Amino acid sequence: MNRIHHIRRAVRILAGLAGALVALGAAAPAAFAQVSPPTGPLSRFGLVTPVPAPSHAAVALGMPGWQITVIAVGAAIAAAVVAVLADRAWSARHVPAATAA
Repeated sequence: MNRIHHIRRAVRILAGLAGALVALGAAAPAAFAQVSPPTGPLSRFGLVTPVPAPSHAAVALGMPGWQITVIAVGAAIAAAVVAVLADRAWSARHVPAATAA
């Protein structure tokens, strides 16, 4: 293998590790979430009630199912297009091996 193949392999490995790191980083805040106790001068007596923070309707109610479906279908179509383009680029550069007739 020449140097270009080694570089391509290293780039693929680094891209995979970066993707795994991003995926784990996105899931970590939800996994380590916890409710903090109320603070203040009277919190140890239970007299302080926390005031709920104002939230946006999209955060409070979540995302509708049709939007999730549209995002998933769009991501699948984008992945298919990228896969086809990558396959065509690879086959254009690929030199078939000579076969004995």
